[in-house]
Amino acid sequence: MASWEFWTWPAQAQALQSSVLADTVSVMDFGLVLGAALAAALAGKFAPKASLPLGSLLAAIVGGLLMGYGARLSFGCNIGALFSGIATGSLHGWVWFAAAFVGSLAGIGLRPAFGLDGFAKK
Repeated sequence: MASWEFWTWPAQAQALQSSVLADTVSVMDFGLVLGAALAAALAGKFAPKASLPLGSLLAAIVGGLLMGYGARLSFGCNIGALFSGIATGSLHGWVWFAAAFVGSLAGIGLRPAFGLDGFAKK
């Protein structure tokens, strides 16, 4: 990975050499997850499940990788590209919206392939 052009740029090369704890965005993400877990625990609602259906696990992995790839392509927050683009009247925000809409339809179409036929069961 270090030989890929993106990771040879100064800021990205430094990120590869540094600890993940040196990155403020990563630390904020860790804090968000830990804070949510703490809030759920304090409310008595923290109930992690040890057994996940394989389809759900695969769908989460594929979705996470695709979101991460999208964030890398946009050099940051891919959702921010939508809101900022539309708010400033830029065409790229609307193109992002159309692509996200088509991608969402594709994701819904792929649900049965992961054994996720129905909506969340109550």
